[in-house]
Amino acid sequence: MRAAVTTRHGGLDAIEVRELPVPEPGPDEVLVQVGGAGCNNTDLWTREGAYGTAEDPDAKAGWLGPIDFPRIQGGDVAGTVVAAGERAPGSLVGSRVLVDPAHYDGPGPDALPDDILGSERDGGFAEYVVVPAARAHPVDGSPLTDVELGALPIAYGTALGMLERAAVAQGHTVLVTGASGGVGLAAVQLATARGARVVGVCSGSKRDGVRRAGAEATVDRTRGAVLADASAAVGTGYDAVIDVAAGPLVGPGLGLLRPGGRWVVAGALDGWAVDLDVRRLYLTNLALLGSTMHTPRIFELLVEIARRGEVRPVVAATFGLDEVPAAQEELARRGHVGKLVIVP
Repeated sequence: MRAAVTTRHGGLDAIEVRELPVPEPGPDEVLVQVGGAGCNNTDLWTREGAYGTAEDPDAKAGWLGPIDFPRIQGGDVAGTVVAAGERAPGSLVGSRVLVDPAHYDGPGPDALPDDILGSERDGGFAEYVVVPAARAHPVDGSPLTDVELGALPIAYGTALGMLERAAVAQGHTVLVTGASGGVGLAAVQLATARGARVVGVCSGSKRDGVRRAGAEATVDRTRGAVLADASAAVGTGYDAVIDVAAGPLVGPGLGLLRPGGRWVVAGALDGWAVDLDVRRLYLTNLALLGSTMHTPRIFELLVEIARRGEVRPVVAATFGLDEVPAAQEELARRGHVGKLVIVP
């Protein structure tokens, strides 16, 4: 099979397309022919080694620490099961599946990811990938294409996890930062589907795309007045902020929340160092929460959304395996609205 292989931490030249043997599924695994594999910021940061460590924030590392190279990246996978291990359900063979990229730290529905497809093990930037049978969810009746399904797992799973942790419900008012990116646009779509009123922060050139995804209003971040403009957009404050940007906005931004509101962070596009007045946090019963990806329960919710086609992912562009470096370059430029998807 052909695969885009990341050989080391570094630039785009660290990615090579190679011919490799088709992997064999283990006893509890299935072999999936990849139909679509979405690109995510974690692909860039893992290749660059940009996550740092608890001891050294500038150390080269993946999100859980050292990465074993060579590595096939790609945490988002949708496709068709073509073989099953001896203990895997044979009924999965021939099924279209949406793959949960996470391995979890326990058996319960609220367990947390401790290993990710395309990071700690080989992922979907290849013609075939082996995954645990328990993580391959049949979606045969879904109206979504493999490309659309392949846009879902990490971005939409992360966004759904943020909305769940923020307890976003019908009638709530929600601010979404980075609203034109993968996770941000997913949050706009999913919050709108829940009946929330959404305001998206994005550049003015991407306003129309964010509004088409469901945002009632947008805030142009390039004006340099995000807090004032976000406040003016609703007047009465927000029940939740879904934040992938972080940085200097967080501390003063807590004033945008209504009493009891929740600020959920799942990224640091604008910087990882935050300065806040903790009195603003506790005097109005606010919650500042970190959120990484999803849990088994949240991914099950995402699978049901996919089966019903309740939300149709926005796909900005597709790329072949030879174009994985070009896709990552495009992702880093952030000039698009929606997801970039590799189609092997």
